[in-house]
Amino acid sequence: MLFYTLIKPVMQVALRVFFRCIEVRHRDWLALPGPLLFAGNHPNTLMDPLLVGIHSRQPVAFLAKSTFFNNPITRAILESGNSIPIYRRQDAEGRDNTPQQLGAQNEASFGRCYDYLGQGGTIMIFPEGTSVSERRLRPLKTGAARIALGAEARHQFRLGLRVVPIAINYFDPTRFRSDVLLNVAPPIVVADYADLYALDPEAAADQLTETIREALERRLVITRDAAEDDFVQQIERTFGDHLNPNDDPDTLYDNFQLSQTLLQALAWFEQYAPARLVAMRQQLQAYRATLSQHHLTDEALEGQRRGAIAGLLNLVLGFPVWAYGLLNNYLPYTLPARVARRATKEVEFVAPIMLVVGMITFPLAYALQAAAVHHWLTHDWRLTALYVLSLPLTGFYALSYWKTLATRLERLRALRLFRRAPAVGAELLKQRAALVAQLQEARVSYLARTLPR
Repeated sequence: MLFYTLIKPVMQVALRVFFRCIEVRHRDWLALPGPLLFAGNHPNTLMDPLLVGIHSRQPVAFLAKSTFFNNPITRAILESGNSIPIYRRQDAEGRDNTPQQLGAQNEASFGRCYDYLGQGGTIMIFPEGTSVSERRLRPLKTGAARIALGAEARHQFRLGLRVVPIAINYFDPTRFRSDVLLNVAPPIVVADYADLYALDPEAAADQLTETIREALERRLVITRDAAEDDFVQQIERTFGDHLNPNDDPDTLYDNFQLSQTLLQALAWFEQYAPARLVAMRQQLQAYRATLSQHHLTDEALEGQRRGAIAGLLNLVLGFPVWAYGLLNNYLPYTLPARVARRATKEVEFVAPIMLVVGMITFPLAYALQAAAVHHWLTHDWRLTALYVLSLPLTGFYALSYWKTLATRLERLRALRLFRRAPAVGAELLKQRAALVAQLQEARVSYLARTLPR
């Protein structure tokens, strides 16, 4: 518990640096008094429990697969961080554990959960049983429901335990300074299943699991396959502003709703207007292929006529600050990504590795740089302190400057195309306008046929 108490503020800072925006919808449901059982989807291994843990008012005990406890170092960290092992059949393959032994080990873990919940604690479990970086919800195992029902049964269903489903939506799970939305569902009162549990415990566990699944599905962006996911993301990134004109830049929930609406519309058009959907797919593919042929982006094409003087002036004046931030942050910034690429091929582990390595590289690099500057240049702790303060500030500025520079260069490339080959530029704008019109018309048709009158 001491380790958990000490590490939580550190992780709060680390995660708020790693993510550009962490939005929690219905945050008050995470701050309810215990006992609570958080049940969430699991797309991003270590990131998922960390994001939930930093937003919970009371300490959270996490159920983690038993293989994480095989290493004595990770076992000590996990146990200090309030984690409980869960023994899965697939983790025991090739070992001497019999099904009876696995069952006994899990019963012991369940007993620890019952004790923890009985004391008013909070537990986090991922019912999918595995972590996969896809916009999908895998079939849920009944472990979460069985723990919740078992804990209540110990207290004759008077414990007051509630299950809180937490849908975690990453907008780009492997990228530094991306966004994440925690979409929290209303608490499920476990005592409501007391009568069914008395008749058939297995049926009660199945029904509670189904309730958790429905709550998560309504709050997640779920695609059926990679092709559908790619098609929807292309529309979101290319024409999201046109399809969602009321988008609030300060909230991620609007983007989430747009994704859900696009997927629902896609399913509707597949059933009722498949020819129209095929035509839109072909138009979008042709447009993107033409952009790629000329090394352009849609944003550059749309923005190539905007005023360039103010933007260029900002780039010129900001260049020295960018160079300073780049020089002082390059190594600690690039090392985490390099280590992650070498350490794993599994997408689900990239972000956690980057986070952990970054928590080492940045403080270490800053300390070494500060010591060198103090020894060789300033000889004054006040000047050295100002130097240290400048490091993260100029580091963030360097990131912003680089994105602005990349956007500006893309727009200049588009402007050059319009000057050298105006017919090609005009045709691209024509394709784009036709696509926007088609999507707007499709949006109106879908909403007119699906919204209640």
